[in-house]
Amino acid sequence: MRLATYRTGKVFILYDADSLCDADGAPQIGPHSLDPDHWRRAGRVVGEAPGRGASLFLAAGAEQWVLRPYRRGGLVARVSDARYLWTGRERTRAFREMRLTAELFALGLPVPRPVAAGVTRHGLTYEAALLTVRVPGARALAERLASGEADAGLLREVGRTVRRFHDAGLDHVDLNARNLLVAPDDGVWLIDLDRCRRRRPGAWREANLDRLARSLVKFDAGAAMGDIRQGYTAPAPA
Repeated sequence: MRLATYRTGKVFILYDADSLCDADGAPQIGPHSLDPDHWRRAGRVVGEAPGRGASLFLAAGAEQWVLRPYRRGGLVARVSDARYLWTGRERTRAFREMRLTAELFALGLPVPRPVAAGVTRHGLTYEAALLTVRVPGARALAERLASGEADAGLLREVGRTVRRFHDAGLDHVDLNARNLLVAPDDGVWLIDLDRCRRRRPGAWREANLDRLARSLVKFDAGAAMGDIRQGYTAPAPA
């Protein structure tokens, strides 16, 4: 993966030069790459994910991409649900998440391959979006739990996967049953690295697990945490 930057006017884009280009050719980098309306006009929106911001699934040749706009929650969203304070291009949430995801992807960890992060500056604020490759056929762990398709083996695999990320130093501040995806082969993937970072071992690991446990309770699957912790604490395969 080769990350490069592109700027046109008030738009800044950090992108994977192996997926997009800034010269003639297709697909080509530009503000349209992260514009939901562009994809809708082109008839290439093939689905939509639930949740704040309504991520779009896009037809992109041999693969599908996920376009996720950044959206605020809580009380601050009453003022603006899409604007953030500008403190520099590299400090935007989109650029930071793009670089972190690319770093973890390079380590061989199961995160979707990042394609591009786009930021549009509006004076003291900015809007942003992230483009990643969709994991084929993957469903949220929450869905698998709700349909009774999450057995002990899968839950232990969830635990092992979380431990792999923790061993790489990833503090996932919103570890929940929707941000863990399960592929058709029961491989587990981690998504939504917004505001996450790599750290030295510490109490944040248990805080991540506690956050996941609270999420499972919301989906009436609190008992699943026992198997997840078994996988988390099991010795790594030789």
